[in-house]
Amino acid sequence: MSQQLAVGIDIGGTNTVFGIVDRRGNILYDGKMSTKAHGDITSFLNELKERLDVLIDKVGGKDNIRGIGVGAPNGNYYTGTIDYAPNLRWRGIIPLANLLQDYFDVPAVLTNDANAAAIGEMTYGAARGMKDFITITLGTGVGSGIVANGQLIYGHDGFAGELGHCIVIPGGRVHAGTGMRGSLESYASATGVMLTALEFMDSRPEQDSMLRHTPRELVDSKVIFEAAKQGDPLAIEVYEYTGMVLGAALANFVMFSSPEAIVLFGGLTKAGDMIMRPVRHHMEINLLPIFQNKVKLVFSELKESDAAILGASALAWEMKTDQKAETPQP
Repeated sequence: MSQQLAVGIDIGGTNTVFGIVDRRGNILYDGKMSTKAHGDITSFLNELKERLDVLIDKVGGKDNIRGIGVGAPNGNYYTGTIDYAPNLRWRGIIPLANLLQDYFDVPAVLTNDANAAAIGEMTYGAARGMKDFITITLGTGVGSGIVANGQLIYGHDGFAGELGHCIVIPGGRVHAGTGMRGSLESYASATGVMLTALEFMDSRPEQDSMLRHTPRELVDSKVIFEAAKQGDPLAIEVYEYTGMVLGAALANFVMFSSPEAIVLFGGLTKAGDMIMRPVRHHMEINLLPIFQNKVKLVFSELKESDAAILGASALAWEMKTDQKAETPQP
C-alpha cells in the first residue's frame, strides 16, 4: 500500500476542506475547518496538522502518502506560494508548499483552485482521456483551467488561465474585487447573475416579476433560479443575457486553444438548459466555421462536495513526472 494515497487540500476564503484519496478517486477520509478563523498562517497550519494527522494515522501513517496537493486562491504552481490572495486574511506571499513539507514531512505542491479542478477532471472526471480541454467554474466567481496537449497551461509565471478576468464588455460593469470594467466574472458568476437581475428590474420598472416580491437585498442566484423555473419572464431573460455573454466568451476561448471540450462546473450549471441553450447558441454563432459544432459542452462528473478535494489530490499524482512540483522554490 506504500505511497498509494494522496492528500488533497482545498483552501477557500471561508473554509478549508481536506481528505485522503486513493488512485481511483475514492475519498477514504475527509474533514473541514474554518479558514477565516485564522488571522495568520501559523495558527492555520497548526489546526490543519492536528486534524489531518488523525486521518493520516488512520491509513497507516505518512509512509503511505505519496504527496500533498493543494488548491488555493492565487496559488502559484512554480513557486509553491500563495501570492497576495485578496480573499484570505494572510497578507503578502505565503510559501505554503514548503511550510506543508516542513509540517508533514511529505512532498507538497499547490496551484490555484481552478487549475486544481482541471487536473481533477482530467484524472477522475469528465475529461478523462482528453488532451485538450478547458474547465470553467461558475460559482461565486468564474475560475478556469486550460489543458493543451495534455499539459495544464501555467504561463511563464504560474498565473495563466485567468479567463474569468478577461474583458468581455469593454467599459462594462465594475468588478468589485479588481476594479476592472466588463470582466466575464462580473456577468457569468452567481454575483453577476444577481447584478443583472437588479439592473433589469431597475431599467424596466413597468415589467412585473416574482423577483419584485423579494426584498432587494435578498435577491440572489438561487431566488432568480426558482423564479425562472416557475416561468418568470424577467428571470428567464437574466439567464438568456448571461448565456449570451458567457457563450461569446467561450467562443473566444475555443478559438484560442481549440479544445475538444469545455467542462462546466459550479452552482450556475444547476440552471441546466435555461443557461446552456443560450450559451451553446451564442458560442456557435461567434465561432469561425472551422471551429463550429466541434466542441462539446459538458458538465463536470465530479460530485460537487468532493470535487475540491479530488482536484487538489490529483496534483500529488502529477508529482511523479514533474520534479519541479516536488520542490517548489521560495
